[in-house]
Amino acid sequence: MSGAGDASPSDSKAELRIVGTTVTHETEALLDRVSASLGRRAPRVLQVGSRTLVSDRNVRNWRSLVGKRFAGKGRFIGMDLEEGTNVDQVLDICGSASSLKAALGEEAFDLVLCCHVLEHTRDPWRAARNIEGLLKPAGHVFVSAAWSQAFHATPDDLWRFSVRGLMRLFGRLEIVAAFYSGGDVGLDVAYRVVRDGKPELDPRSGAVEQGLFQLVLDHEDNRAVLARQATERLPVSRTYMPTLFVNIVGRLI
Repeated sequence: MSGAGDASPSDSKAELRIVGTTVTHETEALLDRVSASLGRRAPRVLQVGSRTLVSDRNVRNWRSLVGKRFAGKGRFIGMDLEEGTNVDQVLDICGSASSLKAALGEEAFDLVLCCHVLEHTRDPWRAARNIEGLLKPAGHVFVSAAWSQAFHATPDDLWRFSVRGLMRLFGRLEIVAAFYSGGDVGLDVAYRVVRDGKPELDPRSGAVEQGLFQLVLDHEDNRAVLARQATERLPVSRTYMPTLFVNIVGRLI
């Protein structure tokens, strides 16, 4: 796929491509990056929002993945607002930096995981600053956040994010990978928008994403979709988007 028509001559030399991938593949690539940055040292890993819920049928078990990848030598801490399965520390990522370090220890982390959390935080800007502050130099962050998803209050639902929005939040990160993924159970598909093999982060790529993920129905199709629903839906729009998550891998610079 070629780039936008107003691209500069240097930009237009490289082709804009949509690359099919899977979340499983991108997860493995993330752990590859972390492993390469460590040498022989065991990683220290933090998962923000680690509590396992019954509804999390399609959520990866990061503790298990890290343990298998690093032969059980990685030091993994799961933190959450509430006690529960997979929670080691009950903490608020929007709390003060000093309180987080007091509970988690002064040693910084090689990898911080923050999946399906930011849309629920009262202050995502503070959460992002705290995550960056917990990282070692050149440490990695994996963030997955809702771009298009039904309201889901656990405990509340406050925000939606684009890739560009996450870049604004995490200003100290170099974005080394970015991809889109869905939310259907058992459907492990994802897509990267790349140029020269690198993530395309220019806002002009938004036109590509709009064409990929947005569906515009005519009036009759819209009525037919609503008629097939089990419960009543109001015909307020003829434009639909799937459940869609944006995912970034960043490295602290």
